[in-house]
Amino acid sequence: MPQPRKNQISLIDTPYYHCISRCVRRSYLCGIDKYSGQSYEHRRGWVEDRLLFLSTVFSISICAYAVMSNHTHIVLHVDDSAANDWKIDEVLRRYHKIHKGTLLTQKYVCGDKLTPGELITFDETVELYRKRLYDISWFMRDINEYIAREANKEDCCTGRFWEGRFKSQALLDESALLACMAYVDLNPVRAKVEKTPKTSKYTSIKKRLQAFNNKQQQPKNLMPFIGNPKQNSPKGVSYSLENYCDLVQTTSRSIIDDKADHIEKYQSPILQQLGLDSAQWLILVTEFEKHFFCAAGAELIMNTFKRHTHHQRIRGMGKARELLKRA
Repeated sequence: MPQPRKNQISLIDTPYYHCISRCVRRSYLCGIDKYSGQSYEHRRGWVEDRLLFLSTVFSISICAYAVMSNHTHIVLHVDDSAANDWKIDEVLRRYHKIHKGTLLTQKYVCGDKLTPGELITFDETVELYRKRLYDISWFMRDINEYIAREANKEDCCTGRFWEGRFKSQALLDESALLACMAYVDLNPVRAKVEKTPKTSKYTSIKKRLQAFNNKQQQPKNLMPFIGNPKQNSPKGVSYSLENYCDLVQTTSRSIIDDKADHIEKYQSPILQQLGLDSAQWLILVTEFEKHFFCAAGAELIMNTFKRHTHHQRIRGMGKARELLKRA
């Protein structure tokens, strides 16, 4: 039975979440129609552009993504503290980029004076918008509804494009986060639609590899890798981008060749820091969704998440003991 979203998201436990949206009936509504042969690949670009744009509006950063032909994976980071620090003008500037707002918010933006009674309603509305701008459900809604409207317009029809609910997984520690990011980045390779991460279209790893190989700055719409964090460091993933890219590319060769020795021979600084061995890593990055349902992390922190979200039990505890313990 599906769980209420409030039982799947707990920002006091983690700001990191893995979200998956699937097309209705798992149809290839973003790929090539197997009956007509018509290509809808360009819609994958729509999804990519939309989610990267929304990361500049919401207080939500993108850690990893893969836009497939019939589903989308996004690993995101919610920064509620930043949103709570925004001034009224900043909240409305961002919100009005994607929604009209109300007559009162439009009146305020135009510089018109509000009456005392209007100010009460206006302040309540601003706080509602503020909360929406770090709400994962609103973020996913603003991706999916936009794509559905554009696709229906192109097809000259009406109807649902996405399954009604997206799936979310809380990523409770660094091992779960890095494994899930790699799982998402390697999705096209695992599905055998791409041969390397470097050629994987509509993915975060392709953007990161392009920037890294060309000695450019990290993609601005993706959460950066910041290495060992120092005082006043920007928020980011606390590992080296070079080490992450090397790990993902080495893992991809093990997946493609169906041989574990590529990753076994590779002395990954990230795996050493996480305390994971190559066998644990390969299972995590090829079977992450199979073993974890609404949350992933070490057993102790999963139990804490279970209490905070009022679950009686959480599927994946056994695998957490096996796969996310230090080797």
